[in-house]
Amino acid sequence: MNKVYPDAASALEGYLFDGMTIMAGGFGLCGIPENLIEALRDSGTKGITAISNNAGVDDFGLGLLLQTRQIKKMVSSYVGENATFERQYLNGELELEFNPQGTLAERIRAGGAGIPGFYTKTGVGTLIAEGKEHKDFNGETYILETGLLADLSLVKAWKADKEGNLIYRKTARNFNPMMATAGKACVVEVEELVEVGELDSDYIHTPGIFVDRIIVGSHEKRIEKRTVRSAA
Repeated sequence: MNKVYPDAASALEGYLFDGMTIMAGGFGLCGIPENLIEALRDSGTKGITAISNNAGVDDFGLGLLLQTRQIKKMVSSYVGENATFERQYLNGELELEFNPQGTLAERIRAGGAGIPGFYTKTGVGTLIAEGKEHKDFNGETYILETGLLADLSLVKAWKADKEGNLIYRKTARNFNPMMATAGKACVVEVEELVEVGELDSDYIHTPGIFVDRIIVGSHEKRIEKRTVRSAA
């Protein structure tokens, strides 16, 4: 089975449909599958529910799909630096399911592990807890959160071999490993592709069994917000 595809558009072919749910890795602009997101935008797929920590910035990352109004709902933890995200939400044009960041990560991990739900103290007594089951354990109140799954996971890794074994680089690891396990299909873009056997098995973060397709991308590595010291 050949998992390596020549470009993002061909790697997404057959997976896309209106109304689908996607997961997109990344934290801010770190570790985002930027080439796959651009191909998803160009596909014209509509009515997308996007599960991601945030939505990039206005003209990069998932912000591109907000500009074209291809996303109908975000499941995320942070509006971030994206003015389009903020405006569409406040104007009632975009559904938003806010999650505490750790809860979002665990919901994705649980979905990939086949765990339908878990109890957490995070959010008890806040708007997050409204409408959710409450249960007491050892005198403490917890709320039930459900695992998350997607029709398609879009993942960014540093290196892959041709079987889809993945290694992430430092902070870019973020949400990508758990998202790779929580999609019905998983498409990955990488910076480097090597032959099977060239990766040290002790350093593989995501086994290739979770990966369906791979592309080698060209990455901008943009800085989301630059803070510099004023000249003396």
